[in-house]
Amino acid sequence: MRGFEISDDQIVMMMSPSRPHEYVALRIRQQLDKQLPPDLVAHTGGEVEHAALGKLRRPDVIVVPYAIFGESTMAPFDPQDVPLVVEVVSPSNHTNDYIEKVHDYAAMGIELYLVVDPRKSTLTVFTDPGPSPEGPRYRAQHDYAFGSPVVVGPWTLQTTELRPYPTTS
Repeated sequence: MRGFEISDDQIVMMMSPSRPHEYVALRIRQQLDKQLPPDLVAHTGGEVEHAALGKLRRPDVIVVPYAIFGESTMAPFDPQDVPLVVEVVSPSNHTNDYIEKVHDYAAMGIELYLVVDPRKSTLTVFTDPGPSPEGPRYRAQHDYAFGSPVVVGPWTLQTTELRPYPTTS
C-alpha cells in the first residue's frame, strides 16, 4: 500500500506503483531536473494539500522550490508552491487521473498538470486553471503521443524513452 489521498471528503487508497509506472516517473523527473533553474527541483514524492478545499493528493512527480526542503515541517506541500504536477496513469484506475485529479489540481490552482498514460502511449498537458460555470477547471488541454516532444510550460520533455505498459498474456 502506498498511502492515501483525500478528495471531496472521500479517502482514496493508493496502491504501490509498478516498476514500469515508476520508470516513467523517473524519466520525467530526470528530464525536468536538467531544465529547471537552480531554485526549483523535480521530486518523486510528497503530498500536496489544500486544506480549505479538503484535498490532499500524492502526485508521481512535482516541481517545487528547492528552499522548501530546508523547512523543518512535516506538512504537505502547499499548492501555491507547486507549478507542475505529473501523474502516471495506473492500469486499473485511470479515471482518477483524467477526471478527479483534473478537477482537484485546477481547484488547487496548480498551473500545469501533465498526465502520462502508458496504457495508450499518450500524454496530456492541462494548463490555465480558472473558474467556469461548473467550478474550477483547466481551460486548455494539449495532447501528445509517446515519441513526440512535449511542451509543459517552459519545459520540453522528450518522450522517446517512455515505454507503454507491458501487455499481459
